[in-house]
Amino acid sequence: MDPVTDPLTGPVADPAPDAVPNTPASLDVRGLAFAYPDGHQALFGVDFSVARGERVALLGPNGAGKTTLVLHLNGILTGGTGTVTVAGLPVDKRNMAEIRRRVGIVFQDPDDQLFMPTVREDVAFGPAAAGVKGAELEACVERALTLVGMAEFGNRPPHHLSFGQRRRVAVATVLAMEPEILVLDEPSSNLDPASRRELADILRSLDVTVLMVTHDLPYALELCPRALILSDGVIAADGPTAALLSDDELMRAHRLELPFGFDPRSVPASG
Repeated sequence: MDPVTDPLTGPVADPAPDAVPNTPASLDVRGLAFAYPDGHQALFGVDFSVARGERVALLGPNGAGKTTLVLHLNGILTGGTGTVTVAGLPVDKRNMAEIRRRVGIVFQDPDDQLFMPTVREDVAFGPAAAGVKGAELEACVERALTLVGMAEFGNRPPHHLSFGQRRRVAVATVLAMEPEILVLDEPSSNLDPASRRELADILRSLDVTVLMVTHDLPYALELCPRALILSDGVIAADGPTAALLSDDELMRAHRLELPFGFDPRSVPASG
């Protein structure tokens, strides 16, 4: 893979933050290839690593293999070649329960995750299933709801909340499991501007590794200092988000388009 060059400053360094010695990466993917039973090859050998605490955007056109990749991160899909490790643990049958606790996926539609009579019960569901009880469970639920600014809504039915509030509760259901990695599928979709900003503020405040799958390139730039472009089943580029989005030739080659008039060079770097 060719190094990324920032159009303003020239060659750029590795965007990953300094890692603590002997601390495994939150996520390490090596040589991941996968074909579906019908013969369609979705991934052709994907390699990347995400350090603890990074926020990384996963970008790419429809059909690039993004969903297939994400479903390998917690073992929903298996049977390909290559390896996936989460905090040093291989994603395999021996570790599956722990992997699914450590990799929390927030789906595009929050109603796919909210099914209990109240917000509090939805957030408690995962920890309770893992054996957390009593005061410890209550504290876990309260902490998760506080992190997303929804503590006062614990007794409300989820279907009485706005779409943006339901998305925040969906994030809380994952945070209650104290994950290593928060995977977000199109987190800004269908949000009004205020809800979009509120969610961005929440995501910036979390002490967790974030992998954000999105077509919303300005949102990726706002939240993720680093981006990966997945195209035709391989990582086509990996570097600072602003540098990738400013590379017109790279963007055209992988069918990525910024909103009309949006200039990534004019946006302060995300932190």
